[in-house]
Amino acid sequence: MCRSIKTLRPPFTAEVSQADIEAAALQYVRKISGYRKPSVRNSAAFDQAVAKVAEATRNLLTELDIHGVTRM
Repeated sequence: MCRSIKTLRPPFTAEVSQADIEAAALQYVRKISGYRKPSVRNSAAFDQAVAKVAEATRNLLTELDIHGVTRM
């Protein structure tokens, strides 16, 4: 699933921007919901899901302990 989402951790990606995280979250929610653009009725739930996935992604990337990578 979501094969086009790039890996966002070192050494695959040196720097991860907020835009990278949000794009990956949007792609993931689109895939699992089946909506490219949700209806007005579903847009609040869709947008909330994207925000939560982006937050979980930021948390994960912050907490990962990757051998050979020094955090700043």
